[in-house]
Amino acid sequence: MSPLKSRVVVITGSSRGIGRAIAGACARAGARVVISSRKTEGVALAVAELRASQLEAAGLAADAASPDDLRRLMDFAIKNYGAIDVWINNAGISSGYRSLQYMSPLEIKEVVDINLLGVLNSCRLLIPYFRERGGIILNLAGRGGKGNPAPYQTTYAATKAAVVSLTRSLAAENKCYKISINCIAPGMVDTDIFKDIATCPETESRLALMPVLLKAFASPMPDVERLAVKLCAQEPGKHTGMCYSAEKWTRYLRALAAVPEFIRVTRQVRRAKRL
Repeated sequence: MSPLKSRVVVITGSSRGIGRAIAGACARAGARVVISSRKTEGVALAVAELRASQLEAAGLAADAASPDDLRRLMDFAIKNYGAIDVWINNAGISSGYRSLQYMSPLEIKEVVDINLLGVLNSCRLLIPYFRERGGIILNLAGRGGKGNPAPYQTTYAATKAAVVSLTRSLAAENKCYKISINCIAPGMVDTDIFKDIATCPETESRLALMPVLLKAFASPMPDVERLAVKLCAQEPGKHTGMCYSAEKWTRYLRALAAVPEFIRVTRQVRRAKRL
């Protein structure tokens, strides 16, 4: 079965992490995949790995925060494969796990530029193109996307709530066209984003709980991959303005199983604070 046979799928931020996994899943489903991230070496490696598995892939280094780079990426995909069928706005950076006052104005700007303005600018480029031929835009949501509090991740959460909002608004603007504009909410996924997390004095000790939380609540990467392929295979315009979650009810069973370990690590953290 090749649900994405011959479809051209462009994925920003796809040299590693969730984006890289989605790229591999789409390629295995028959898509011609365009890899992109800010680092040339990472793009080249991801493309080489896919091609070594006899999968169709090309790549271009591009900064999702740059409208000019996004235009170059769009032109590159069309030049290489003749069209774009799906564009996935996956590129994003974390604001770490710290209070807002510990972030510099430059750090705040970088998170907003990549996580929010990058999505807006790519949609601005793609919508006129997709209005003529049809297409699918998938935006990656994240913690805070549902409007729930996300303490110590305020900047990141604000961008993800905005991404969900812009997805629904753009879908409503384009509901009379063969365009699907949807969100994927992968939930917590165990990737390298959780390595070397920037913290502040209020949160540094809490990082000891991160492995337990990932074990208890993280969405398995294959679940995220399957959801992405399913949404990429949809008929453009049939379903739009939706936010699809990769989280399953079984994570609550894992959470229950992790309670003893959570209690043990919490006690260790409290003891360390007293010392």
